[in-house]
Amino acid sequence: MAKKRKKPNAIQKFSRETIAELRKVSWPTRKEAISLSRVVIIVIFTVGIFLGVVDFIFARLFAFILG
Repeated sequence: MAKKRKKPNAIQKFSRETIAELRKVSWPTRKEAISLSRVVIIVIFTVGIFLGVVDFIFARLFAFILG
């Protein structure tokens, strides 16, 4: 009689596959991570300031038009 292999449940399968994929990832060095984080922070502040200025201009424009 052949043994029945127990089918792994979905959570175990997901965990195993996730760990396998994370081992394939090319992780950045600490220096790369810090420099990329700086870039992201600068872009966030730049876009935030730009959107704030545009919002201010449109608010003033609509206030002027609508009286």
